[in-house]
Amino acid sequence: MPKNPENHLDPRSPLVLDTVELPRRPGAMREISRVVEAPADLGVEMIGVPKGAEISLDLRLESVSEGVLVSGSVSGPITGECGRCLRTIDDSLTVTIQELYAYENSVTDETTDEDEVGRMQGDLIDLEPAVRDAVVLALPTNPLCRDDCPGLCSECGVHWDDLPDDHNHDQVDPRWAALHNLTNTEE
Repeated sequence: MPKNPENHLDPRSPLVLDTVELPRRPGAMREISRVVEAPADLGVEMIGVPKGAEISLDLRLESVSEGVLVSGSVSGPITGECGRCLRTIDDSLTVTIQELYAYENSVTDETTDEDEVGRMQGDLIDLEPAVRDAVVLALPTNPLCRDDCPGLCSECGVHWDDLPDDHNHDQVDPRWAALHNLTNTEE
């Protein structure tokens, strides 16, 4: 009896792999290369893969005694904002994935928790959780447009790259403001 009968995979979903053509004998292998649309919310707060962007999957599916080992790479565009200056970041990301999916009713299926090893539903594999984990863990939580981004002036909010080298704001301690006014009037 399947552990999650309410979660049926759709074989037409772009991140669902059909292994019907992969023999269930250890050592059998099949390679898959495809371009799919990215699902929603594939990223962290400040940077991620835009929904609907094309992501490339270059995967190898290998039959092992207890299931199918999926390994390969996932690549696609990422967009976000610099954590220091809020400029737009457009870049690309390539991550590797390697995940074992246990056959239904195999020893691995019966002796491990669902969050330890992925599960196959019939001949179908839901690759989205593995892709999501790999992409999200590879993204920086505080992305930068470049490593030496100086950020914004805390007083006027202008990017430091756009300001002259001698840019500053005269800040007078409020306790000494009266004296500062005296020195300014004498000049």
